[in-house]
Amino acid sequence: MRKNLKITPEGTKDYLFKECTAINDVCKNIQTVFENHQFHQVITPTFEFFDLFATDSSGILAESMFKTTDNKGRLIVARPDSTLPIARMVSTRLQNEILPVRLFYRQAVHRNNPSFTGRSNEIMQMGVELIGSTGKRADLEVITTAIESMQAVSNDFRIEIGHSMLFNALADALVVDSKTLEQIRTYIENKNYSALNNVLDGLEQDDTIKAIRTLPSLFGGDEVFEKAAEIIKCDKALDALDYLKDLYNELSTLDLGNKIIVDLGLVQRNEYYSGIIFTGYIQGFGDAILSGGRYDKIFDIFDCSVGASGFAIDIDHIAERARNNKKPNVPEVLVFASDDSHIMEAIKYTNDLVKQGVKAQFSDLSDEAEAREFANKLGISKFEMIGE
Repeated sequence: MRKNLKITPEGTKDYLFKECTAINDVCKNIQTVFENHQFHQVITPTFEFFDLFATDSSGILAESMFKTTDNKGRLIVARPDSTLPIARMVSTRLQNEILPVRLFYRQAVHRNNPSFTGRSNEIMQMGVELIGSTGKRADLEVITTAIESMQAVSNDFRIEIGHSMLFNALADALVVDSKTLEQIRTYIENKNYSALNNVLDGLEQDDTIKAIRTLPSLFGGDEVFEKAAEIIKCDKALDALDYLKDLYNELSTLDLGNKIIVDLGLVQRNEYYSGIIFTGYIQGFGDAILSGGRYDKIFDIFDCSVGASGFAIDIDHIAERARNNKKPNVPEVLVFASDDSHIMEAIKYTNDLVKQGVKAQFSDLSDEAEAREFANKLGISKFEMIGE
């Protein structure tokens, strides 16, 4: 007996009518933002060689990838991330392109999450990559594009901004092994104050430990910078703090109120990011639905040193909310052919109604009573008979 015949693999699902409509609507709105900023769409393969992601800078654990082999025995994976494949594309097929190059994508990524976490293993994402630009202008454009993308799909959103060098500079002064450092990073990211303090209490106390201990609590508005400057003594970290403050002041001119928040505890995938980092949230979901930042180091593995920044948006979560708020898409008119000799006439009439902007549907049922019952069940208000 084939026991898995009627189920989907764990972490995946089928998408039905309203779900597909919601996804398409969300993607259309976001794509409009991307195209207005002159980003151009690219698509990368669903399968990539494992070597592309087997680097320290990828920030993707090998056990989180779906792996198989090709017909030559080479290890390949289902795409777990879109930035590295696009970096590969730019460093090869687009290596002669005039920089900066602006790209966007709409494609699924695949992550082999642990069982019972409730997380999807297949996630539809849209995102942008601004490649070949560095500095304040590029960072502000990427962040404002992210904000416009959020505005295109929700009014109840917030953007949190931070800087990867704040933690990296402080971490360089710690005398700990890589495992302990990763624990510290994870506890800061999750704002797990108790676990973080347990680790830090076992280390020699100094200004660095004091600053790291405080990072998770440093979030809010403009007041965060003054608090951080009193605690952080590391010059590199202070430089990152000054740059972040400059960006925050520029973004404040957008008059978004408390939708832009400073969070110095943003430290996710810090081996991946090299500068500004940011995340986006919408009301009703605890996890971030947008994440991005600057990742200049990514291109080093392709011997192509250029600046790069961008972000990715989790389409599924946004579409789920849109689907719940969406009314059923029910036809206004059901067109029925009274007999077989009037089928084409009814089909043509249905097409004419559609061209006029009417939501019309041709009935494939051959019995009038069944067709009328179908219309009643669906809530179709008008029934038109062709042939009488």
